[in-house]
Amino acid sequence: MTQRVPTLVGPNFLGQVLGSASGTLRAVAVVCLAASSGACVLTQDLPDPALDVPTQYKYARKADAPPTLDWWRGFRSAELTQLMEEAQTVNLDIAAAVARIVEADAQARQAGAALLPSLSGTGQETYSRTSGSSSSGLTNGGREVVNYQASLSASYQLDFWGQNRDALQTAEETAKANRFDRDTVALTTLAAVANAYFQVLASQDRLRTAQRNIASAQRILDAIRERRKAGTGTDLDVAQQESVLANQKALVPPLRQTLDQNANALAVLVSRPPESVRLAGGSLDRIAIPRVTPGLPSELLTQRPDIRRQEAQLASATANIGNARAQFFPSIQLTGNGGYQSSALFSLFQPHAAFFQLVGSATQPIFDGGKILGNFEFAKARQDELLQTYRKTIVQAFTDVDNALFSIKQTTIKLQLQRDVVNASRRAFDLAEQQLRAGTADIVTVLNTQLTLFQAEDTLSQAQLARLLAIVSLYQALGGGWEPRMEKPVNAL
Repeated sequence: MTQRVPTLVGPNFLGQVLGSASGTLRAVAVVCLAASSGACVLTQDLPDPALDVPTQYKYARKADAPPTLDWWRGFRSAELTQLMEEAQTVNLDIAAAVARIVEADAQARQAGAALLPSLSGTGQETYSRTSGSSSSGLTNGGREVVNYQASLSASYQLDFWGQNRDALQTAEETAKANRFDRDTVALTTLAAVANAYFQVLASQDRLRTAQRNIASAQRILDAIRERRKAGTGTDLDVAQQESVLANQKALVPPLRQTLDQNANALAVLVSRPPESVRLAGGSLDRIAIPRVTPGLPSELLTQRPDIRRQEAQLASATANIGNARAQFFPSIQLTGNGGYQSSALFSLFQPHAAFFQLVGSATQPIFDGGKILGNFEFAKARQDELLQTYRKTIVQAFTDVDNALFSIKQTTIKLQLQRDVVNASRRAFDLAEQQLRAGTADIVTVLNTQLTLFQAEDTLSQAQLARLLAIVSLYQALGGGWEPRMEKPVNAL
């Protein structure tokens, strides 16, 4: 954001501009200028955000290169990369955001039109006939009149106080905010694609684990039934193991539902009906774990699109204050009309048929019931609201990065510990199953070891998923992929 240089408007400058207008207009303009104190008009009141930018993130080990633009390739999944690229081109939320950019650009062009004079041309033919009747009752045949006219009309508002310039800047900053809004929507969409895809893989892993656990529970049930036939087992032992087997089977439908729902979510993100989306999927074990470094906190202010969006909105509101302030001052309008008028078409463009008219007017608001003042106070309050939102967005951005970094650290530790739990649980279960077949195992021990293993394996898949989701959240907190930084400026000439 840049601050405009204050503009000093004086009577001499005003007289030069209005030199071609009438003396009356000059007098009116000077009187209005004197009434408005002839003071320096500030068209921008940029607030100080008073930001406290940390030098380093709390949980970052060192400041290194930030993520690349195609950050999702770090997971080394061809199917995920295909979904990401497809979502960028066909996602409907992104398409709607692009349409909002076009809308904002059109509004900016409308706002900029006030800085230029308006010009219109008119051509007309008028035919009229007067009555031939007189007061004495006699007739004189009447009179027919034909008139031709071709003219140009021009109108221009002198933007002494910067009202129209500020209106244009307001619209331009809004258009800029819409561009960053598109980037925010795209980043959110890509993060949603990655999260949904990893959820699909986790559901597939958990389903495979559930099927293995069902097979293991069935083996144990068969062994307990053999013990009952041999007289070393009881009906209670069989019933307990049947309960374990039934519980494992009951876990399958919710997992299939989760898998289907996330596959459908991916279909929405790539704007296709669910029936046309075919996912090969796979396993979280085949997903590479990228090393994500956050860079410097100060770089986040220029790379995260939601921060840039709030900054542009704040700039738009600031420019709108200048527009609202200018409404307190006189509005000076120049209008002109000229052309040719003749009763004969062949002499329409002769010098004697020319006419013109030049009008200058100045309008000074005197009493409007507080409308202009209310609009100015509203603009100031709106600016303050967006300033606080801008500051909160920045604070939240730093918090998001720190939370994501800490989450990656803790989920990595959790995953390592959970792998140890699974390995120990599997050894205990294998030993219990061997003892069960040898007839030396306590049935309670067998039940406990298999339940512990089943739960540990399912928790392992969830821990893998949690770490991947934490990595995606860090990419999102950093603003997605960044352009490579150049050590030296490039001379394009």
